[in-house]
Amino acid sequence: MTSSDRDLPFYNGKPVKIDGAGWLVLMASVALAFLALTLIPLRAFPYNLIPALLFVGIAILALHRVAGRHWKCLLRPVGFRSAALMVLFGAATLVGSMAMGWVLQQFFELHSNPVADEIAVMSASQVGATLLVTGIQLVGEELFGILPFLAVLWLCVQHLNLSRRLGILVALVISGLLFGAAHLPTYDWHWAQSLIGIGFARVILTLAYIVTRNLWVSAGAHIINDWTGFIFMFEFGHVPINAVE
Repeated sequence: MTSSDRDLPFYNGKPVKIDGAGWLVLMASVALAFLALTLIPLRAFPYNLIPALLFVGIAILALHRVAGRHWKCLLRPVGFRSAALMVLFGAATLVGSMAMGWVLQQFFELHSNPVADEIAVMSASQVGATLLVTGIQLVGEELFGILPFLAVLWLCVQHLNLSRRLGILVALVISGLLFGAAHLPTYDWHWAQSLIGIGFARVILTLAYIVTRNLWVSAGAHIINDWTGFIFMFEFGHVPINAVE
């Protein structure tokens, strides 16, 4: 494994240089993908697969456009270590989000995730369909989280002359806030639950990517976190607050 393989991609010109215009294309694609997910009025299965697939596909096509064949470095093979870290970070996200939810509950009245509420009254087959769609969507959410993280890291290191370590810290905070802001409509514009609660969970998931350099790991951790909450809701009719994003 080369040193470039061990480092995060794209922010430092490796394995391929992405210039400012390229990063703008990527950020525009992330925004467009999010609009496709939220605004396309297809909510019943199997039609709701379309916005979920667009959420993933638009960002990947844009990354392929600016990075060529190197877009694949975002998605590395999954071995035993990667699978174990997937479970570990999934559990960390679940525990961390519930802990943050408990803290926020001491100061605010929090809202439940509407998808989790819907699952409580679904049949087993409907739950299975929902898990399939959300599984695809959560891969898109990882692209929505990781690409802005790398963009901010590039800006910090290449243009603001920050150290790599400080750039990662700034990128973690900003990408977490952006991810949380995207959840504001989900939680009835509750700023604390979205920006702090969801943003905190996003930081844990991004750390999974930083440790492994593998978006499959952060996506798997995200799926473990959310599906655990969904299944808990289906079985018991309630879910620990903030356990589902």
